[in-house]
Amino acid sequence: MKLAVFDFDSTLMDGETLEFLARETGIEKEVKEITGKAMRGEIDFFESLQKRVSLLKGLKVETVNRICTSLPVMKGAAEAIGGLKQAGYKVVCFSGGFTNATVPFKEKLGLNAEFANTLHSKDGLLTGELGGEMMFGDSKGRMLKKLQELLGIPPENTLVTGDGANDLSMFKYAAKRCAFCAKPVLKEQANIIIEEKNLALLLNKI
Repeated sequence: MKLAVFDFDSTLMDGETLEFLARETGIEKEVKEITGKAMRGEIDFFESLQKRVSLLKGLKVETVNRICTSLPVMKGAAEAIGGLKQAGYKVVCFSGGFTNATVPFKEKLGLNAEFANTLHSKDGLLTGELGGEMMFGDSKGRMLKKLQELLGIPPENTLVTGDGANDLSMFKYAAKRCAFCAKPVLKEQANIIIEEKNLALLLNKI
């Protein structure tokens, strides 16, 4: 058995979930600035996530779900996942974002599993708080190690793909490390680099 783990925002999905949500509240510029700093590794991921989610306080859950179910799929994502599954990989998504988005994508793309955070809500409105397994800079690496131990899959049979600093923690547990249209901090540690926004290109490099 082999394992392929994909980041969600700007990897399986073409864009940043928080920025799509921020457009509804007129705070897209603020959110975009914080996201950029976090993905470049300039500020702590947990801190940046809390700041961005707090700005969404008061947004209707039904609005969040409507936006999240219509997020754009990255070009080549379906082909990449289909090809990897044919090659014997279990394909999983790790997201520092939210289950509102990753669950619909799991069904849409045929992922084997997804791990993400949960937006807290009360009376149908976001409270500006969240919880989950993917809130910290090293969360993805820790979860990958747990999955490898559970499934009996070694680093030699593991492929990880992402674009930002919070994907870096996965790299030490994977022999195949893909930086997809990524920030320099990730490309420095990758042994597969894809600069074109087409995930299907990954199939030619593994």
